[in-house]
Amino acid sequence: MDFDRFGDGVVDDNRGRRSLSVAPDIEATSGLEVEHGESGFYGLVRGVEGRLVRVEDFDGLVRVFPLGSGFLVDGASATLVAPKAAATGTARTASGSFAVGDQRARVALPSRIFVEGRHDAELVEKVWGADLRVEGIVVEYLGGIDDLEVIVRDFAPTADRRLGVLVDHLVAGSKESRIADSIISPHVLVVGHPFVDVWQGVKPSRLGWAEWPVIPRSVEWKHGICEALGWSHADQADIAAAWQRILATVRSYADLEPVLLARVEQLIDFVTAS
Repeated sequence: MDFDRFGDGVVDDNRGRRSLSVAPDIEATSGLEVEHGESGFYGLVRGVEGRLVRVEDFDGLVRVFPLGSGFLVDGASATLVAPKAAATGTARTASGSFAVGDQRARVALPSRIFVEGRHDAELVEKVWGADLRVEGIVVEYLGGIDDLEVIVRDFAPTADRRLGVLVDHLVAGSKESRIADSIISPHVLVVGHPFVDVWQGVKPSRLGWAEWPVIPRSVEWKHGICEALGWSHADQADIAAAWQRILATVRSYADLEPVLLARVEQLIDFVTAS
């Protein structure tokens, strides 16, 4: 069975016969999932240039279309319009903070936030990126935390050079908890979430699930998730593409689990404290 990218798992053979003449205006913001009704080209908005919108599909193919009517968003007719400039002091960032208008990113502070992997870093950037740039905080990914003690020692944290670390699957008795407990410094904060992978930090409702499925230990977790979604998972390129599809469903902090939100906000507060 084909996976329906608009949610119900079944390809709608009547989609091409939907009326696209009357449709609400939707801003063509980066990462928005859209389909061009006439051509059937489906992908993510990658930018607007004048009266044109660039759309990239999940194979990396980019096509350009005129803004206006003739698109589908979440299966409904839509008129794509250029994004409006955020109003100073009233607009909010994806994290829910008030946006700061006309302010350049600060020079990076010596403090850092480390996360385990690329996907963690991309999710943090999508939701908290605007806030982090205003604060001058850089997020780096480690590729795992097995060598966290060495990493912390090399970083040489001080009161003016703090380090925050976000750990996946930080639960009692786990390898991750033992590694976290080995870090003893008032200038380092190691916190984590209970999820097997940061993918689970995205609310399952964004993928049409009531909850994330339980994957048998004999199956690599991400492969199992892709299989449950009906997505290809033959190699790492497929896994990377799957993550981009999941990440594209995240519009703001409201699409993330509260425990993940709390941990990231805790780290930001820690590394920006006077």
